[in-house]
Amino acid sequence: MTGFLFELTFFLAAPVWLLMIFAPGRSVTDRVAASPLTVLPVLAVYLILVAPVLPELWTAVSSPDIDTFRDLTALANGAGAVWAQVIAWDLLLGQWIYRESRRLSLSPFLTGPLLVLTILLSPFALLLFLPIRALRQPHALS
Repeated sequence: MTGFLFELTFFLAAPVWLLMIFAPGRSVTDRVAASPLTVLPVLAVYLILVAPVLPELWTAVSSPDIDTFRDLTALANGAGAVWAQVIAWDLLLGQWIYRESRRLSLSPFLTGPLLVLTILLSPFALLLFLPIRALRQPHALS
């Protein structure tokens, strides 16, 4: 069951990614990308995965150290819950990048690869996107 839920987390987010990458600028894409509710299915899976390891999760976040976190992720449900959290975060970040790219009139040929990178390695995508965003609006700090 845990393996199935682990796999399911990405497939629940995939339709949003597909819209943002392959149908940018369509009204349905813009509406979907504007909603934080897109992560609710992924968070439902997160809750199912995290329930059995809630004590270990609490220990890992309330008194963080590398060994405690390693112990949590050594558990199938712990690793699955962390994965679901990453998928939810990546999706929200991707939606923000999409909306900012639309607002700044960035080409979908730039935004699409950035979104793919966000799926795979979101910190790198953010590090690439922030300077692009700053160059498009040099007066804005937020």
